[in-house]
Amino acid sequence: MWTEWILRHRRLVMLGWLVLAVIGGALAPRAIDRLSYDFSFPGQPAYEANQRIQETFGGGGDVDPLVVTVTLPEGKTFDDPGVRDELAAAFGRLQRPDWRVASPLDVADADAFVRDDTAFALVYPPLTPGPAPYAAALPQLEGALAGVTVGGAQPLVTGVDPLNESGGGSDRPIIVEIALGAGGALIVLALAFGSLLALVPLLMAAVAITTTFLLVLALTAGLDVSFIVQYLVGLIGLGVAIDYALLLVMRWREERAGGADNEQAVRTAMATAGRAVVFSGVTVAISLLALIVLPLPFLRSVGLGGLLIPLVSVLVAVTLLPALLASVGPRLEWPRRKLPKTESRSWHAIGGFVVRHRWLSAVLATAALVVMALPVFGLRLGSPELAAIGGGDSPAAVGYQNLAEAGAAGALRPIEVVTTDPAAAERLAGVEGVWEVVAPNGPGWTAGDQRLVPVLLTEDPASPAGAATVDRIRAAAPGEVGGTAAQDADAVDAIYGDSWWVLALVVVITFALLARALRSIWLPIKALLLNVVSIAAAYGLTVLIWQDGYGSEALFGTESSGSVTVWVPIAAFSFLFGLSMDYEVFILSRIREGHDAGLSTDEATVHGIAYTGRLVTSAALILVLAFIALSTVPVVDVKIFATTLALGIALDATIVRGILTPALVAAFGRVNWWWPGRRSA
Repeated sequence: MWTEWILRHRRLVMLGWLVLAVIGGALAPRAIDRLSYDFSFPGQPAYEANQRIQETFGGGGDVDPLVVTVTLPEGKTFDDPGVRDELAAAFGRLQRPDWRVASPLDVADADAFVRDDTAFALVYPPLTPGPAPYAAALPQLEGALAGVTVGGAQPLVTGVDPLNESGGGSDRPIIVEIALGAGGALIVLALAFGSLLALVPLLMAAVAITTTFLLVLALTAGLDVSFIVQYLVGLIGLGVAIDYALLLVMRWREERAGGADNEQAVRTAMATAGRAVVFSGVTVAISLLALIVLPLPFLRSVGLGGLLIPLVSVLVAVTLLPALLASVGPRLEWPRRKLPKTESRSWHAIGGFVVRHRWLSAVLATAALVVMALPVFGLRLGSPELAAIGGGDSPAAVGYQNLAEAGAAGALRPIEVVTTDPAAAERLAGVEGVWEVVAPNGPGWTAGDQRLVPVLLTEDPASPAGAATVDRIRAAAPGEVGGTAAQDADAVDAIYGDSWWVLALVVVITFALLARALRSIWLPIKALLLNVVSIAAAYGLTVLIWQDGYGSEALFGTESSGSVTVWVPIAAFSFLFGLSMDYEVFILSRIREGHDAGLSTDEATVHGIAYTGRLVTSAALILVLAFIALSTVPVVDVKIFATTLALGIALDATIVRGILTPALVAAFGRVNWWWPGRRSA
C-alpha cells in the first residue's frame, strides 16, 4: 500500500523533498553556527569544581591556560646581565584588567617558572564562547609581546588551545570533508553502475544530509548540540544514505534484468530490499540508544543527532527513490543499455569455497579477529597527549617543544586546587610527580578566604605517569580539585560507570528485532556475536595505531596520542553496532529468501553471498571512504573516532560478512532456521 501511494503521488513526493532539501541546504550554515563546543559532565566532582573556578576566579577550570615561553639562545643564561630585567619587562606586559597571570613576577620564588634556559608564565584571560575560548585574548596577547625580546629570544605563546588552532582547528567548513567523501563515493558508484544511475545514490545522500541539518537546527532550539554532529550528519549521513539507495537500486535492476517492467521492479524492490532498509535503519537508531540515555549532555546530543541520520536516510530511500526510479529510472541506464548480471561470479566462487571449507574458514577468520582485538586489553582512556597536537613548526608548537625539552610540558595542563588551607601548597609539593606548586600573589588568585593554587606536574597529565599523579593529588588535596586533567578522570566514570546496562538493553532489543525479521533464533545470536568480535578488533587496531603509535605518524602525520579519547569507544560502538548490522541484515535477508524459495542451506548461503557480495563491498567501501574523509578533520579526537569507524566497517565487510557469516550459516545448517513452534527445514 505504501509503495502504491508513492507511485500514484510521485511528483508530489519529489517536489516535497526538493523543498525540504533547498530549505535545509540554505539553513545548514545557521545550524552549524549554533552547535556547541561544551563537553560537560554535570555532577562529577572535577566538573563542579571547574564551574566554581570559572564563576569565582574567572577563566581556567575546564579550559587550560595560555602559556608564554622564553627559551634563550645557546650560550645565554638568565643570570647574564640584563636578562632578568628583560624577562620582567616582557612578563610585565601580560598584566591586564580581568586577566589572571602567574609568572616569576607574581610569586616569592621566581625560579618556580624557570627551567634551565626556558622561562614561562601562565595566563588566564576571559573566555570567548565557541570553538576557540581565547579567540579574543590571543591576538591581544601576541600584540602585547610583538617586538619584545629576552636575551635575544622572542617570547612565544603556546597552550592547548593555540596548539589545536595551529593544527587547523575544528572550524574548517564541513563541506570540505563531504566533498572528499562524495568524490570517492562517485568513483565507486561509477564502477558499480557504469551509467548515470551512479548519481542517484549521491542525490539521495544530498537530500538526506540537507534535510537532517534542518532537523538539527530544530534540535538546537531546545538543547546544546555538539559540534561533532556536523561531521556525523555530513559523512556518516553520506555513507548511510548511499548504502540504502544502493541496496534498493541494485534490487530494482535485478528485477528489471529478470524481465519485470519498471513499476513492477520498483514494487518488488520495495517489498524486499525496502524492507531490509527499514529494518537496518531501525537497528542503527536503536544502537544509538546507548548514547541518548547516558546522563551526559554532549553525548546525548551526539546520539540524538546521529539518530536522525538513519531515520531520514530510510525515509528518503523508501519515498523519493522509488518515485524517481518509477519516473526516470530506465533513462538513467545511459550509456550502459544492457542490464548487467546481478549475481557476481567472483562472489559466487568465494561463497562456494567458504561453504566447502566452512570450519577451516571460521577458525582462521576468528583467529585473525582475536589477534587484532588483543591490544584492546591495554586500552587507556583520556585526552590525547600533548605530543600528538604539538608537532610542526608553528610558534605554538615550537613553544611547546621548548617546554617539553626543558621538562616543563606539564605547565600546559596544570591541576587547579581551590582551598582555604594556608598550608595547601606545602602539602601538595610533597606529592610524587608534582614538579611545582605555585602560590601567585597577583590579582585574581584569591576570593575571600579561598585561594586558587595551580599544581604543575613533571609529566604530561595525559600520560600514564601523569594520570597517576593526578590521582595522588586528588587524594591529598585539602580542597576541590579542578583542571582538565581531573575532569578527564571523572569522564571515564561518568561515561562507563553505568553504561553496561544500556549496552545490554541495546543488544536485547536488537536480538528481538532480528529474530522477528529473520524468523530464527540462531541467526541473530550469531550476528550479535560477530558484531562484538569485529568491534573489538577495530578497538584493538585503534589502540595499536593511536595509543601505541604504530602508524599514526605515517598515516596521519601525528605522533601517538598515548590514549584513546574518552568518548570514542562508546560512540564508535553505538554507530558500528548499527552500521555493521546493516550488512548482516542485507546478507541474511537474501539467504533467508533463497532458503524460503526451496534452496538448501548451503545453496541459499552461496546464493546470498553471490547476490550481496558486490553490494556489501561497494557499500562498505563508500562508508570507509567517508570515514577517511572524516579523518582529515584537523582534530585528533575526531581522527581517532574516524579511524575506529573505518576499521570497524572494513573488517566487518571483509572478514566477518565475507567469510565468517557464510561459514557459520553453512556450518550450523538446519539450526539456522529453528523457530519456536516450527520444524526446521
